[in-house]
Amino acid sequence: MFKLIRKLIVVSVASTLTTLSANAAENLTAHTASPGGVPHLTIMHLADVLGEAGIANLQVMEGQTLTNSLITLAEGKVDISAMPIVLTFLLDKGRGPFAKQGENGAAMAADLRALYPYNAGGFGLFALDSENIKSWDDIKGKTVFNGPPRGAALVNARQAITLASGLKEGDDYNGRQANWGQLANILVDGSVDAFVIPLTFPSARVTTAQSAGDITIVSTPKAIFESENYQKIFNAPGNIPLSVKWEDMGYGDGVTMISEDGVFRGLGTAFVELVRKDMSFELAKAITAEHIKTLDQLKAKSPFAPNIGLAQMDPKLAGLCGPSTLKYHEGAVAAWEEAGYKVPDCLK
Repeated sequence: MFKLIRKLIVVSVASTLTTLSANAAENLTAHTASPGGVPHLTIMHLADVLGEAGIANLQVMEGQTLTNSLITLAEGKVDISAMPIVLTFLLDKGRGPFAKQGENGAAMAADLRALYPYNAGGFGLFALDSENIKSWDDIKGKTVFNGPPRGAALVNARQAITLASGLKEGDDYNGRQANWGQLANILVDGSVDAFVIPLTFPSARVTTAQSAGDITIVSTPKAIFESENYQKIFNAPGNIPLSVKWEDMGYGDGVTMISEDGVFRGLGTAFVELVRKDMSFELAKAITAEHIKTLDQLKAKSPFAPNIGLAQMDPKLAGLCGPSTLKYHEGAVAAWEEAGYKVPDCLK
């Protein structure tokens, strides 16, 4: 039996009968990141609605490093996991944190399927006003928190910094890494000078840091963002362009943004809820259908939820297809199509 070593959240199952079972709901396990972010919100919402519908009793382990969760899922030790798409690509190719998997990585990746898409926001630079960081160049010589030690966020944060400023970790600035569960303390303890991490609109990470003082967010400069060199990054699996007007970002007093035209621009990170392909057609369809049915409820659960790319079927904006071989589960395809959505052929 898979030993649960993290905080376990059990969502009670409804007693009503379902088409899945005449007697009981499915018992499933799930991994997600720490509270406050998009992956946590989507999984916890899923747990709520699956329990209420009598579809599944979903046990959620939060605060996970999703790089590790991908292997756990591929090995069949967990049923569902929030997952940045870039990690499935790296596993398939046996690169980065999965280099030791070698050719076995492709076999593991071939057993994985997506249920539905969303994004975790865009990478932005922010710091306390007292740090006097007004541009990406200003982090030279500073200590910057840029994600967990082995996560996809760290790869993307380093890319975002280099593309925006030319600066490289170790040579030009000091990178600080820690698991997401430690971030809440780091945001306010003064141990770093700035942060380059995924931001939602608005972001609980920014408002948490605001308890230590007023905050400045620095957008990627428009000319750099639209340059050929920067746009190439969106050819990589899971990377998507995000642009949000200041007035739509949802901040009040104490937060300002530096942008030449009042638009936040950044490298976005596309996610999916990931399962194994051997999940039954009926179960995958039921889970996905309940997600679709309750999209309005999900959007109402957080100020940032309407801005996270829910039900995004354009593969370019969902970070799918192209170099990525990840497909939707057949049951998920059926649920989306029955709900009136067109699923691109490259995802079937």
